[in-house]
Amino acid sequence: MLQHPKVKGPSVGLLGFSKGGDLCLSMASFLKGITATVVINACVANTIAPLRYKDMIIPHLSSDPGKYTITESGFFNLVDIWNNPLEEPNQESLIPLEKAQGPFLFIVGMDDHNWKSEFYAHVASERLQVHGKDRPQIICYPGTGHCIDPPYFPLCRASVHEVLGQPIFYGGESKAHSRAQVDAWQQIQTFFHKHLNGEKSVKPSKL
Repeated sequence: MLQHPKVKGPSVGLLGFSKGGDLCLSMASFLKGITATVVINACVANTIAPLRYKDMIIPHLSSDPGKYTITESGFFNLVDIWNNPLEEPNQESLIPLEKAQGPFLFIVGMDDHNWKSEFYAHVASERLQVHGKDRPQIICYPGTGHCIDPPYFPLCRASVHEVLGQPIFYGGESKAHSRAQVDAWQQIQTFFHKHLNGEKSVKPSKL
């Protein structure tokens, strides 16, 4: 990315959502040249599959699929299937955020039915502070579900999951979710402009 002609450098920022979020946390923790990381509704532990980097392996966070529930509409609610990453032996799946070079911004939908995103964001904050790092910026949006897209995308409360092949419930209430998308988009841009360009604000989006 740093060699791409469109990339200003000397560093890059990362933006990840859901599983992509914990991948970004891992990249920020192990790779050089990353000085700002934003994650949207993500876990603070490695998920889904083991992560291999050089001679190290971070196991995936274990789960109990039997703890899923089904909504009145027949959608799967997965928020309770994931085991607590703070409990043994799940601690081995925690991503060592304290190794990262730059700050973090956690965008949290408080009606996320895929991950306990608010809990994970606060776990990340406590871990960073225990290791003498600055606490991350955490922005929580009430009534907001899992899929926080850029502004004016329609609310996606449920869909057939590409990997699981099942109809999954994501949560979110239309009005609150839409407002969150607009605000989160501005917060993300402001964060990147501040930590990549040294600017404190960004002009409102015309999207």
